[in-house]
Amino acid sequence: MSTIITNAHIVSPDLEVKNGSILIENGKISAVCDTSTEQPTTHEADETYDAQGNYAFPGFVDIHAHGADTKDVCDNDIESIRHIAKKKLEEGVTTWLPTTLTQPQEKLRKIAEKCAEYMSNQEFVKTPGMHLEGPFINVSKAGAQNPEFIREPNFLELKELHDIAPATVFSIAPCQPNATKVISQAKEIGINSSAAHTEATAAQVFSAKEAGLTHLTHYGNAMTALHHREIGMVGSGLLDDDLKLELICDEIHLAQEFLKLIFKLKPIEQIIMITDSMAGSWINNGVCQLGGLDVVVQDKVARLKNGGELAGSTLIYNEGVANVAKLTGLPLWQIVKATSWNQAESLGLEGIGRLEEGFCADIAILDKNFQVKQTFVDGVAKL
Repeated sequence: MSTIITNAHIVSPDLEVKNGSILIENGKISAVCDTSTEQPTTHEADETYDAQGNYAFPGFVDIHAHGADTKDVCDNDIESIRHIAKKKLEEGVTTWLPTTLTQPQEKLRKIAEKCAEYMSNQEFVKTPGMHLEGPFINVSKAGAQNPEFIREPNFLELKELHDIAPATVFSIAPCQPNATKVISQAKEIGINSSAAHTEATAAQVFSAKEAGLTHLTHYGNAMTALHHREIGMVGSGLLDDDLKLELICDEIHLAQEFLKLIFKLKPIEQIIMITDSMAGSWINNGVCQLGGLDVVVQDKVARLKNGGELAGSTLIYNEGVANVAKLTGLPLWQIVKATSWNQAESLGLEGIGRLEEGFCADIAILDKNFQVKQTFVDGVAKL
């Protein structure tokens, strides 16, 4: 099966072709052409998709998203996971890590089983693994996590879930007892560790990094702030050129000026754009749940009904891309590193993140207002 995408404004890391075509054969990209100098080979393809001058981006990779459109991974329901996966396609996402919350181990086992069931038949987006956020976090920085189920780091609990469905990423508080040991053990079996919901000092962050820590979860939120006598986790993330920062680019979790600052100071290769979306995404106003806690969504802002803490985001991935383009003025061929390629490189997700020969034909077609028009997964149009 072959498809050619014509009349596309192709944007890939370090590449921009304003009038191009992409030839897809058996789910892989076999050629990327600049049609101002090369003629598109439409006669070689079984199908043709006219992009009508719209952007063609590498499919977005959302490594931190709990839910969408009233459904939550922690619903513990395969149909909820399928529904979220389908909605993610409408955001231009082609790879997603179903993300859990702080819950009892018995329930997390059941959720992992549902994730494994979807992974066995990935009919919508690709799901190479889970993101386990918690339960090994600090109660004082719980945010919208349920403090009732927070517990000390335990590698055997983590491995039990990983053996059911791969834990591609897990978020842990480096300040907790035994955290660095668990991070090291996780690294040995291929799990990437990210720091989250913590009172960690800079020294604890760097100690965790030596043990294998690679990411900072929803950077700037539920972590120690930058202070002139203790730079905390926020300062550590800016100082260190290796730690990758997960950013929720909704202009709510991070102020516009803070986003500008990060993109100015941090190498683009170390930034990972996420949604941290929950069941309230795709609805403007309403009531839903996040890991069993009641959440009120008003004007696209989700807060816990009790206490008023921000409760994940309602961000839709393509809208985050639009926000970053507007705020930073960076060229799109730079921004797409943070939407796909950095995730692929950091987590070892092979064959995705670029529009180049030999890569999977995971492609998001967006108009010039960053609205999704079509999403291809392995060369198949999904919308």
